[in-house]
Amino acid sequence: MSIALIDCNNFYVSCERVFNPRLCGKPVVVLSNNDGCVVARSNEVKALGVKMGVPWFKCRDLAQQHGILAYSSNYALYADMSNRVMRILGALSPAQEVYSIDECFLDLAGCHAPNFTQFGQDIRQRIAQWTGLPVCVGIAATKTLAKLANHMAKKQAQFAGVCDLDAMPPGERDDRLQRIAVGEVWGIGPRLAPKLADLGIRSVLDLQRADPASLRRRFSVSMEKTIRELNGSVCIALEEMAPPRQQIVCSRSFGRPVTELHELNEAITHHMSRAAEKLRQQQSHAGALHVFIRTGEFNRAEPTYNNSLTLPLPSPSDDTRKLVRVALWGLKRIYRSGYRYRKAGVMLSVLASNQGMQGDLFDAPETAQAAKLMQTLDCINRRMGMGTVRLAAEGFSQRWHMRRSSMSPSYTTRWEALPLAS
Repeated sequence: MSIALIDCNNFYVSCERVFNPRLCGKPVVVLSNNDGCVVARSNEVKALGVKMGVPWFKCRDLAQQHGILAYSSNYALYADMSNRVMRILGALSPAQEVYSIDECFLDLAGCHAPNFTQFGQDIRQRIAQWTGLPVCVGIAATKTLAKLANHMAKKQAQFAGVCDLDAMPPGERDDRLQRIAVGEVWGIGPRLAPKLADLGIRSVLDLQRADPASLRRRFSVSMEKTIRELNGSVCIALEEMAPPRQQIVCSRSFGRPVTELHELNEAITHHMSRAAEKLRQQQSHAGALHVFIRTGEFNRAEPTYNNSLTLPLPSPSDDTRKLVRVALWGLKRIYRSGYRYRKAGVMLSVLASNQGMQGDLFDAPETAQAAKLMQTLDCINRRMGMGTVRLAAEGFSQRWHMRRSSMSPSYTTRWEALPLAS
């Protein structure tokens, strides 16, 4: 059995470069909500020592010195580019697991390629030609090893973007694993690496040769699975269908402090509308919802206030209108005037599949009509763009909306933003 992990390089930055080639070779970062922290870095920025997650205001001097270009997160563009990449990769294998927005696993068992290294290079060439995005490919017998192979393909230039651990001679493979820190193993990371180092396990090879039963007793069954995967035994199966989420959370920090209840109402309505749409996408109903509001955490000159409320629903629902009514009822009870709120959000929980759900005898006709209305709402918004049809309670000015002062155009999702060739 062989599994490939395909990972887009510096994904957010690469998406920006596809439509703005002048950014190629220049130091570029993409920022989080409200342009707060660095969430993606070009290789040029990594070479300057800028860490992932560092607040952008701390990089101002360095940015001015080295000409670092900063872009606000363009989620619509990144999601669309991700979907294109995943569709291309899905056609290359009978089994695909989309692991995140920029990476996926492919089962190569059904791929009759005489040389998987060349197959990986063909993948890189196709993705680059069809989308403009650079990718690296790691190939191995298990998902954990494929992750490591991808790490090697990315970090070690001699692999030219594709590393097939299965094709590597055992001696060379052991030598390379000995030189990779144990924290690079999928599922280990910086939290468990120091604890393993205390046991003398510092490299990937050290962990591969460790006793799985002993480390299971000391850590967990996940540790045993990791060790067995490093030795070529498949313990983590490919998930072709992503399991339904058990909770759906929607929240954002505000672009400016909010003090008035009516603006919080708009924000909560907006977040609940997005959460309800995601709920319907996975064909679930929610049995409870949670609403919360928070002031800032870092400005000690301002009074702080954080509160939340969890509300069970009389009957499970996926109706945006009903969910918003309950959420706003809860918000009114936790709101306190005199505070400068910085964040608000909602969470849907006690999720159950639509199939076999117990209905309510007294509102059956209303529920049927609501289902048709929500289906129509989703259909219009999918076709015409998110938020084309929405509840009036979301407001129109939305001055609380998150700050994105340096966002690139939505090149692939808005007609008016299509790039023009001249």
